[in-house]
Amino acid sequence: MLTEDDLKQLPDCFKTKTYLKGEFLVRPGDRCKNIFFIEKGLVRQFTIDSNDKEHIIHFSPENFLVSDRSSAYFNQPTEFFIEALEDTVVYIMDENFINKASDVSKLFREFNHRALHNNIRVMQKRINHLLTATAEERYLEFVKTYPSLYQRVPQWMIASYLGVTPEGLSRVRKELTRKHPKLR
Repeated sequence: MLTEDDLKQLPDCFKTKTYLKGEFLVRPGDRCKNIFFIEKGLVRQFTIDSNDKEHIIHFSPENFLVSDRSSAYFNQPTEFFIEALEDTVVYIMDENFINKASDVSKLFREFNHRALHNNIRVMQKRINHLLTATAEERYLEFVKTYPSLYQRVPQWMIASYLGVTPEGLSRVRKELTRKHPKLR
C-alpha cells in the first residue's frame, strides 16, 4: 500500500503507540482527531447510557481501523470510549496523514476509499441486524465477522455488542450447540 519511498515523503505524519490492557485511546469529551490502525491487539468502542449500562459499538482487532468520525472530521467532542482490551499496538494517523498519503500513493488513496466504504457497509449491516435479526442470527453474524473474537473477549461484552443480556446470550449459545453439536 505505502512503499518505503512513499513513507519517506511522509515524515512525522503518523506514529506508533502501545496501549496496555485497560488503557483508553479516547474518552467522552475528548476531541478524537486521529484514526487508529490496530497493528496488534484488540480495542472496543463503546458508550455508557444514563443507567450506567455499556453499549459496545464495535470491536477492532488486528488490521481494523477505529475512530470517531464525528469528532475527527467535524471537530465535535466524542461520545465514545475506545479502550484496549489487550496490550495493543496502533498506528496513529490524522487527517493530514490521510491527505498526504493519498497524494503520494494512488494505492493508498484507493485503499482508504475502499476502507471508508467498507466501514459504512459494515455499520449499515450492523444497524439492520440490530433492528431486524434474532439474537441467534446476530450471534452467528458476530462469529462470522469476528471468527476468533469470541475466544478473546468476555461473554458479557459479546452480549453488549449483540444487544442482549448475558443470560440471553447463554441461551442462544446453548440452543445453537443443541442444534449444531459441531459448534462446541
